[in-house]
Formats: sequence, C-alpha cells, structure tokens
Amino acid sequence: MENELVRVFDNQRKPIGTATRAEVHRQGLWHESFHCWIVSREAEVNYLYLQRRCGLKKDHPNLFDITSAGHLLADETAADGIREIKEELGIDVSFSELIPLGIINYCVKHEDLIDNELAHTFLYKKNLDFDVFSLQKEEVSGIIKVKFSDFIDLWSGEKHEINIIGFEINNNGEKLFFDRMAGKQEFVPHGISFYKKIIQLIKEKLNESVS
Repeated sequence: MENELVRVFDNQRKPIGTATRAEVHRQGLWHESFHCWIVSREAEVNYLYLQRRCGLKKDHPNLFDITSAGHLLADETAADGIREIKEELGIDVSFSELIPLGIINYCVKHEDLIDNELAHTFLYKKNLDFDVFSLQKEEVSGIIKVKFSDFIDLWSGEKHEINIIGFEINNNGEKLFFDRMAGKQEFVPHGISFYKKIIQLIKEKLNESVS
C-alpha cells in the first residue's frame, strides 16, 4: 500500500508528478484524497454517521472518523473514490448521488509523517439501517450515528459529551450494539478548524434541501 503511486501537487494545486504514498507522507507533498460524510434525516432530525477505525490501524486506532475516506491513486479521479465507500462500508453508491462540498486542504502531522491532502469532499444523504453495513475489518470496526446538532455542539464547545448510537464488531466477528455518551477524546483529532469547516459545509447543503 505504501508503494502505491499518487499524484502530487504544488502549493497552488498544480500537478507536478507522482510519488509513492510513503514518499508523500515522508516529504509532506500535497496529494489527493476522497472524503464522504453520510447523513440521514429521521423524524425531522439530522444524523451523521461515523466510522470507528480498526484497532490495528497505525494512526488513531479505535477512534471515530469520517464516514468513509481514502487516498486517490495516480490514475484515479474523484469519481473513483466511491470504491472507498464500497470497500470500507459495503454500501453501493453511485457518484451521481453524492453532493460535492468542494476540495478542502487537509493538513495533519503525526509522529513520523506529514499528511497534506487535497480532499475531494462529498455529502451522501441516505437513511441507512445498521444492518446494511458490511465492514472491511482491516479498516473499520464499527459504525455510529450522532445527532448532527450534537456534533456541532461538541466541536463548538457547547457540550463535552454527546450521545452515540451504533455497533462494533468484536474479535469473534459479532456485531455488538451500544447507546452511550462519548467525548472529543474518542474522535480523530483532525483539529477544531477542520471540523468547523465540515460542519458549515454540511449545514449549507442541508439548509438548501429544506428551503
């Protein structure tokens, strides 16, 4: 996986060639990724679905994250990113069903890498029962949904904990359901500015659909 080729870009988002995933993370080169946030509307309430990262992941194991995300390879376009949804979540989605939120500069530094992504970001509106998810166990260990209003309050500082409902897959492959509270420490620390940007973009699209 680290030897897969991705396109690389300069600071003006102009393509400058290709490099391996290992190289772009080591050198902090800009490269493309695909992010998809899934929302549902139930009884006039908007919910946001999030994945729980597998406990074996090198970065941020067991934390809640973007519903589906992954790198785009050198020969792929944003439309090819829907394979991430199928691979990680087991859901068939057509690219035409996705609502574009734009390309977001996503920057994060880990201990041994710099991840500078041009994230092609999308919203998918669909009411999904938990039993439709078939998870890629090497990547995802569970799915939750939270009230979008609670998610907003968490990252604005209005609430320190929010209610999460969902399931996780245990070591025996069993699906265990839960309904409990969770704080920021259980979510991938993308940064407050990133979460606020995503929240604003999602809010705009949800408001458009209501008006």
